[in-house]
Amino acid sequence: MAGLYFHIPFCKSLCAYCDFFRSVRLADVQRVVEAMHQELREQRFFLPQTDFQTIYFGGGTPSILAPSELQRFIDAADNLYGVGDVGEITVEVNPDDITAEYVERLRNTAINRVSMGVQSFNDSELRFMNRRHSAADAVDAVRRLQDAGISNITIDLIFGVDGFDEDVLGSSLEQTLSLGVQHVSAYHLTIEPSTTFHRRLLRGEMREVAESQSEKEFMLIHNTLTSAGFEHYEVSNYALPGFRARHNASYWHGVHYLGIGPGAHSFNGRERHWTLQEFDDYCRERCYQSELLDGRDCFNEYVMTRLRCAEGLDLEYVEQNFGKGLKVNLEKCAEPWVASGDLVVEGKNMRIPAERFLISDAVIESLFEA
Repeated sequence: MAGLYFHIPFCKSLCAYCDFFRSVRLADVQRVVEAMHQELREQRFFLPQTDFQTIYFGGGTPSILAPSELQRFIDAADNLYGVGDVGEITVEVNPDDITAEYVERLRNTAINRVSMGVQSFNDSELRFMNRRHSAADAVDAVRRLQDAGISNITIDLIFGVDGFDEDVLGSSLEQTLSLGVQHVSAYHLTIEPSTTFHRRLLRGEMREVAESQSEKEFMLIHNTLTSAGFEHYEVSNYALPGFRARHNASYWHGVHYLGIGPGAHSFNGRERHWTLQEFDDYCRERCYQSELLDGRDCFNEYVMTRLRCAEGLDLEYVEQNFGKGLKVNLEKCAEPWVASGDLVVEGKNMRIPAERFLISDAVIESLFEA
């Protein structure tokens, strides 16, 4: 079982918070697309097995590409790997790209899931983040997709934004629920170096929100969505029954994946590799950075990914695959968190309760093998 990811590294404009590998040089789109087709062919032996279960178009802004171009990638993957039975094919979109014409063309592809980067339904907050769309644009885009029969839609929201409190967030959540989408991803804003927000932070024009405010907003999201029937199944992700993001879940459960495009990562169980080349170099010849995971790396990755999920980790699996000593040490390091209620151990299962996910990074890092 494996996942296939296409990174479309282009945007019409740069959001104030984003530090992904991306560019606004739209004149480069077509030649990068052709180089990605070359890479798809070149990388066909990286994974030991290529029984792809999911395909995901991320970015950047994949909806910059015409639906026919997205389908061309799917067709190429089918010719190389046989992906006709893939159950979930997702494309990330920006609301302002979802015109009636775009949706009609999207219906003629194999794509069956849409992830929409809304971030907020407050126009002032959207302008603050340098988003191109308005709240009304986002509402219209979701309804166009639904009217076209697309019944697996996820909305991305951002919280923890300076100057926009839980009242603003609450309104965005209310609007999200009123649209009847099946999945919500809610990410706490992280101010990354080399972003517009970071430069504003250094100039004193904005600040990071206090931990107490973050906790209020996190619990507002958790309580609002779980009360509406959503399952809080991963730190940042909520789904109605049967609508978990299968592709993203594969990352959290150690499934192998092949990433195509500048900035995309691939993982075959022991090696992770990626290219962050400039477009000229990428189009000429792909050169990869890579890392080999040793036993300690694999243990830490297992702890990190599994404790981000509602199911948690399997202590019996830890002992069988990493040794009894690591299991015993893991249980000892976990004792303070168990005493505080931030970790729960039930039989062979260790998990972070969903309502404590906000501090998951601190819990997980304390359990790593140094």
